[in-house]
Amino acid sequence: MTLAEVARQAGVSSSTVSRILNGTTNVSHAKREAVERAITALNYKPNVLARNLARGRTMNIGVLTQDISSPFYGDMLRGIEQGLAGSGYLPIFADGHWHAEEENAAIDVLLSHKTDAMIVLGGAIPDQRLIEVAAQVPLIVFGRDIHQLPGQCLKIDNEQGAYLLTRHLIEFGHQRIAHIAGPSAHRDARDRLSGYKTALEEAGLPFIPELVLEGDFLETSGFVAATRLFEGREMFSAIFAANDQMAYGARLALYRKGVRVPDDISLVGFDDLPSSTYTTPPLTTVRQPTYELGITLAQSMLRMLSGERANLPDIKPQLVIRESTVMLRYSASTHRR
Repeated sequence: MTLAEVARQAGVSSSTVSRILNGTTNVSHAKREAVERAITALNYKPNVLARNLARGRTMNIGVLTQDISSPFYGDMLRGIEQGLAGSGYLPIFADGHWHAEEENAAIDVLLSHKTDAMIVLGGAIPDQRLIEVAAQVPLIVFGRDIHQLPGQCLKIDNEQGAYLLTRHLIEFGHQRIAHIAGPSAHRDARDRLSGYKTALEEAGLPFIPELVLEGDFLETSGFVAATRLFEGREMFSAIFAANDQMAYGARLALYRKGVRVPDDISLVGFDDLPSSTYTTPPLTTVRQPTYELGITLAQSMLRMLSGERANLPDIKPQLVIRESTVMLRYSASTHRR
């Protein structure tokens, strides 16, 4: 069924039907009723894509993530989908795999599809590139703080979150705390390492480089790092993994070594993924409400597309204490892996 057939049925011109559908002009009440009756009688379905393209919109929002399979980003993408539900906009997801070159290529693909806006989740792409993107389409960035894009960046205070976790362990009597860091090229990882160091310094505890090993935010690297810590010469009574996924890997390594959590070693993560409530024991961590953050990002983007300010909230890290940490009941200097 075509627009022309609707026009013939209603006894008006095709341009009149088009104007009524688009709401671009006022028409007489009689003509509008005739068109509406014809649409109902013929079961006419307007070509939404064609209408949007005519208006210069695709109704697509590009979303650049880093790892679609990651529980962290997967939960956030679900939130973005929910936040856009009912708006008429659909997300198009692209994966950057933590490589600036792949992120750049993904952005080029999204822009080539004429997306109406873009949401970028973390990554290693230079700030200048994102500033250039923001000059082309409405842009919101998560996990970055770009001064040239005021009001368009949402960033959790990773340094403060890491500080809270490390201070929690120190308050529980731990003085030799190992840290499984994220990749040094990643800003979140650097900020979390900095928060760890600040808490140690504030408590008058030494920073021991041998107790810091670098992972890649995946479970396997947490397993490998924890295994290497036990093979080293430095004693420790707690492990702070820079995200929950690496904490899961470290937990498996401890289990394989016959080490009890938290009786022998206290363990903390970062992110508070949904599964962290159900680990054995449940994991102490810092909460990033990933699903809710996704909803927030989507709703803020819809406001930008309506010509309003994004109005991004200020989100503070929240320490979530569970059973994977315990008060140290003996001297850390006598405890060796």
